[in-house]
Amino acid sequence: MSNDFNQQVIEEFRANAGQVGGYFEGARLILLTTTGARSGKRHTTPLAYYPDGGASVLVIASAAGAPTHPAWFHNLLAHPQVTVETGVFTYEATAEALAGPERDKAFARLVEAEPGWADYQSKTTRVIPVVALHEIPADGPPNVNASSMGEGLKVIHDAFRRELALIRKEFTTAGPTLGAQLRVNCLTLCAGLHNHHTGEELGIFPFLAGTRPELAPALDRLREEHERIAALTAELKRIIGDDSADPQHARREVERLTAELEAHLAYEEEQLIPALDAPQTEPAR
Repeated sequence: MSNDFNQQVIEEFRANAGQVGGYFEGARLILLTTTGARSGKRHTTPLAYYPDGGASVLVIASAAGAPTHPAWFHNLLAHPQVTVETGVFTYEATAEALAGPERDKAFARLVEAEPGWADYQSKTTRVIPVVALHEIPADGPPNVNASSMGEGLKVIHDAFRRELALIRKEFTTAGPTLGAQLRVNCLTLCAGLHNHHTGEELGIFPFLAGTRPELAPALDRLREEHERIAALTAELKRIIGDDSADPQHARREVERLTAELEAHLAYEEEQLIPALDAPQTEPAR
């Protein structure tokens, strides 16, 4: 893709918390910043990605089936530490080009999710690389791309909404068996919700309980909703953990989770964002 096209996507991505239109509309998209293998300069490229469970994601150096690897792939081979932007979070990662059976297994999983990758492979004699980006744990809180705590909460919520919409769409095209990548997508979502809710209960909720005591009933309700959502995610994980899982059964559980989660997110935004973004008053002396 041309530099002008990439720059347009990058600007739109950063301006809209990871949401873009056009070619990448509705896709899982990150911005990957690498260090030039020869120049040492930083280069940013928009890329489609797939969850890989935990704190890793997969990207594919397809170059649309071109005969040579894309420049960003050569860069990360020379300098494996990269920067990843999700639209919500920015973090440092270590890039690992998968090799041998590990690469082949991952590529087959991704082809099952999107057959277009196989079309690209058929156009070239090179083996298209699959790269795992492993997040490097950072000291302190995550780097959220927001100007306030309330905005940060909203962009995180919107990311969960987008991922659920993608998963629901993927279920509509699922065959008679549950695809491996769709299982990973669901498991990654469940883990993300657990981590987010745990962080709220350790951070935002105690902060608001101490500064805004009138929010106590709302915080109690939100904690109860966290428990219900945890039960729904546990049931979804149980279903997709079964090798003979019925995709339609799993889809119904995703719909139940979506309805519960959307109501929860809307209530939380209504109750907490005004408090999080309210001017902080000085305590009386």
